[in-house]
Amino acid sequence: MQKLLLADDDIDDRLFFEDAVEELFSSYKLATVNDGVELMELLAKDSEQLPDILFLDINMPRKTGCECLSEIKANETLKDIPVVIFSTSLDIEIVNKLYDNGAHYYIRKPGDFNVLKKVIHQATVLLQEDKLNQPERNNFIIHC
Repeated sequence: MQKLLLADDDIDDRLFFEDAVEELFSSYKLATVNDGVELMELLAKDSEQLPDILFLDINMPRKTGCECLSEIKANETLKDIPVVIFSTSLDIEIVNKLYDNGAHYYIRKPGDFNVLKKVIHQATVLLQEDKLNQPERNNFIIHC
């Protein structure tokens, strides 16, 4: 069973994401956390049950997605977790920084449920094909 983890402080976005994953995959287990501190505590506590893919929001209270990504990629136990940035923002400077810091893909949160399902599915398929290597920079953003 594939394990997905979503770190996002917006409850509506978490519920939207949960519904999409539920419709897409019967064999995936999704866990969610509310912020970056909760994310890092969960990853540290349960290193035997690390997610197969982490979907990470950038703008969260207490610890941002950028801070979490840096900590994850600097940690020997966590560094191989594929991280998909999942954010409303699309600031190219930040996108480039996240790529340079080791994120695998970047998804701008869509408002349409069918588009959300499409981009989640696309990210999971791409990471099933190659979860160890980052794509080329021009393929980093998964477009809706």
